[in-house]
Amino acid sequence: MRIEVKNGDLNRALKELKKRVYRERILIEYKEHMAYEKPSEKRRRKKAEAILRRKKEERQNENPWGD
Repeated sequence: MRIEVKNGDLNRALKELKKRVYRERILIEYKEHMAYEKPSEKRRRKKAEAILRRKKEERQNENPWGD
């Protein structure tokens, strides 16, 4: 992953880095590998992620004009 610093603006570059790390789930995967997760906790987390994904898809498919 490469982030370019334009015009010496480190704050902007740091913000972009954080966005990319979040989008690519790098930290989440790192944390998952750091500690053991019980199967029941894993199921609960997966279920919660699926619900959030479904809600996001519903929002995206919503007609903004209510037709």
